[in-house]
Amino acid sequence: ICMIAHITAIKMPTLHRHEEEKFFVNAEGRKESVPSIHDPPTKELSVVVPSYNEEDRLPLMMDEALDFLEKRQKQDPSFTYEVIVVDDGSKDQTTKVAMKYCKKYGSDKVRVLSLVKNRGKGGAVRMGVFSSRGKKILMADADGATKFADIEKVEEGLKNLQPWPNQMAISCGSRAHLEKDSIAKRSYFRTLLMYGFHFLVRFLCVKEIRDTQCGFKLLTREAALRTFSALHVERW
Repeated sequence: ICMIAHITAIKMPTLHRHEEEKFFVNAEGRKESVPSIHDPPTKELSVVVPSYNEEDRLPLMMDEALDFLEKRQKQDPSFTYEVIVVDDGSKDQTTKVAMKYCKKYGSDKVRVLSLVKNRGKGGAVRMGVFSSRGKKILMADADGATKFADIEKVEEGLKNLQPWPNQMAISCGSRAHLEKDSIAKRSYFRTLLMYGFHFLVRFLCVKEIRDTQCGFKLLTREAALRTFSALHVERW
C-alpha cells in the first residue's frame, strides 16, 4: 500500500470543475462566470456555506448571518461581504431556497454555486473557497450550529496571530467548552464514539485544536489558497 501510495501520489491535486460549475445564476436569472481565488480580492469577507439537503435548516442560518452582516455594513459602510452557498448536489430544494436570498439581497452579496454531483463537505467548501472574492474567508455550516455573531471571536483570534507569516493565518472556532452539556444529550454509544474519534484525531493528526469538527473557521485569502490547493480528500 505504501509503495502504491508513493508512486501514485501527486503534490498538488487538480481541481476538477464541471462546465456547469464554472458559472452561477445571478438574481436576474442570467449565468455569470465565477471569480477565482487567484484574482485580487474585492470584498472584505467571503462566507462559504457548504449545503447538502439543507432546505429546512438553511433559512435559519441565512437569516441570522445576513442580519448580522447587514447591520455591520450599516455601521461601517467600508465593510463589504458575500455569502456563497454551495449546493453539494442536493436532492431537495436547497438551491431554490438559497436563490430566494440571492434575489432579495442581490447576487453581489449572495451567490449560489450548484455542484453537478455530491462531492462531500471538503469538496463543497473548496469549490466555494476557490470562487470567493474576500480578503478573509469564513467556513460556516448550514445547520447554524454556531451563532454567526461569534465571528467576532474568531476574528479576534486571527488578529492575535499577527504578524502573519506570508499573510497566512487560520482561526478555528471551538465548542469544546460546551462538551459537558452535549454529552448529557447524547447516548452512551455516541459518547463512546465521540471520545474514540477525538483520541484518534489527537494521536494521529492534530493535538493543539480541541474541536476539529467545528465548521466555523476563518482564513486569510493566502492561507485558504495554500490549504485548499493541497486538499486531496474531498469527502470529509
